[in-house]
Amino acid sequence: MKIKKILISQPQPSVGKSPYFDLAEKTGVQIDFRPFIKVEGVSAKDFRSQKVNLLDYTAVVFTSKNAIDHYFRLAQELRITIPDTMKYFCISEERAHYLQKYIVYRKRKIFYGTGKFPELLDVMQKHKGEKFLLPMSDVHVDEGQELMKSQGFDFTEAIMYRTVSNDLTDIGDLSYDIVVFFSPSGIESLLKNFPDFKQNDLKIGAFGPRTAKAVIDSGLRLDLQAPNPKAPSITTALEQFITEHNKAFTR
Repeated sequence: MKIKKILISQPQPSVGKSPYFDLAEKTGVQIDFRPFIKVEGVSAKDFRSQKVNLLDYTAVVFTSKNAIDHYFRLAQELRITIPDTMKYFCISEERAHYLQKYIVYRKRKIFYGTGKFPELLDVMQKHKGEKFLLPMSDVHVDEGQELMKSQGFDFTEAIMYRTVSNDLTDIGDLSYDIVVFFSPSGIESLLKNFPDFKQNDLKIGAFGPRTAKAVIDSGLRLDLQAPNPKAPSITTALEQFITEHNKAFTR
């Protein structure tokens, strides 16, 4: 059977141009979008149970927009005014500029890396005397924390938001040719929503090594993965896979 329908387990792009739209036009496949997971903020009550006081820290490390959103949300809910002297360390320049949603950017001490945690640590080394707070999700990669520990930083992790499964029961029998996942949590959501799931001819794609590992560890068949040496993006990997697969049905 030719590949005709693909489900991307993320929200539909809000911008007019997207590699997914280009892929659909180029290959003639139907591409649907449906997020398998969502982010929910930890309540102020649950946050207090972690025994973390935002004002005990002189610097905050942000690796995502979610971390920024929920840090300032909790500060508001707890009626805490973040002092102007607070230092902000962001994983990238894009994340740093996102802080403008909550603070007057030019009047704050803001530092950022190039998108990778080791590079951000190089920046933080000059401020090693600070007491750092690391806002995060309940589902996270420990690479950053391990690096901070190994280099002797004084820091505390704080769970400020959670990744939970969306209700997907309205999708029915998941009648797609390919479903693409972007995190281990997406795989968990699939199996939670479809406890009797049988892969059969359904192709599964994964973006990132952790997601690919989650597919395999769940006993599912991994059919395509990105990034790889020939496809740096998931849309490139999909195009190559669709072209090769559908070619067999046009001979």
